[in-house]
Amino acid sequence: MTFNELLNEVTADRPHFGHREHIHLTWLAVTRHGVAAAIPLVSEGIQQTARYAGAPQKYHATMSRAWVELVGFHVTSHPGGDFATWAAANPALLDKRLLSRFYRSTTLASEAARRGWVAPDLTPFPLA
Repeated sequence: MTFNELLNEVTADRPHFGHREHIHLTWLAVTRHGVAAAIPLVSEGIQQTARYAGAPQKYHATMSRAWVELVGFHVTSHPGGDFATWAAANPALLDKRLLSRFYRSTTLASEAARRGWVAPDLTPFPLA
């Protein structure tokens, strides 16, 4: 499945695309393709979407990958079911400030983190 197909599936009945929808799209990518394949699928899709919208500066490489990794961990820990059930079992992922548990704000604000992967510098991600 392509990024656009996943995006269309998530936005079919949604009037806007916010954090919950980002997580839903990431959940679909991870459950259908696995974490390793979902990282470039989601990252490249978001980057292309930002470019198409005329806002390439909105793409953030570390954030894109970090969310895929976190969703991937929680998919492994709580597999099965539909997105609504999974999201209810993993409410922390619906908090867009979750990355602040793993990263200093200065790290996420850095140009290095915007352009490429930077590992968490406060505490490591949980591992499946």
